[in-house]
Amino acid sequence: MKLDEWLTTSPDYERPVAQKLLELAASLPDAHVEPVSVGLFVKRRSTFAQLRTMTKWTALTVKLTREVSDPKPSRRVQRLGSRWFHTYNLTRADDLSNAIIEMIEQAYEADA
Repeated sequence: MKLDEWLTTSPDYERPVAQKLLELAASLPDAHVEPVSVGLFVKRRSTFAQLRTMTKWTALTVKLTREVSDPKPSRRVQRLGSRWFHTYNLTRADDLSNAIIEMIEQAYEADA
């Protein structure tokens, strides 16, 4: 799926969040965004962050090498091997806080 197509078909509440995530991804060398029907996958070697369309919000999942509790995830943190998956329900661009942006940057570095 092309990014422009994904953006035009995504819900209104999701576009501002996606735009902010896209700006962040553009600032990370070697990071690229893969738009798919269910959302956006942000990758380096593998997917380290993903944005998924939900009914009334956008779910952002960040893959880290450790568990964090601040900011508090919207869902229970899932562990798979040596990775922890933190999910945040976002309804507007401001929900993508500096703390969450720092987590995405850490996930990017860990995916080198």
